[in-house]
Amino acid sequence: MLGVGIYQRVFKFGLMAFLIVAASLFAVPGYAQTQMAEGEIRRLDPQNAKVTIRHGEIKSLDMPPMTMVFVAKPKSLLDGLKVGDKIQFSAIEENSQYVVTAIKKAAN
Repeated sequence: MLGVGIYQRVFKFGLMAFLIVAASLFAVPGYAQTQMAEGEIRRLDPQNAKVTIRHGEIKSLDMPPMTMVFVAKPKSLLDGLKVGDKIQFSAIEENSQYVVTAIKKAAN
């Protein structure tokens, strides 16, 4: 009876293939997770999806602390935020723009 042995080999091969594909997704820059940076909202322009953030170092972008404007994608990330809020956020560089991809109020 060759059923059991062949099924085990097919399962192992399929599992290995899945793990290789899953691991490769994290090696592609667009799929890599970015670390959260800390900052404070200095200005909000929700209609144009822009937020000015005074932030600390953003290691994933090799960026020193500064104050700068980011575009929020999606725009709804800015809902419920106000000037002065301490935040944690993730940002990427996309088409020569810095884009906030995740944002949340920092725990006090």
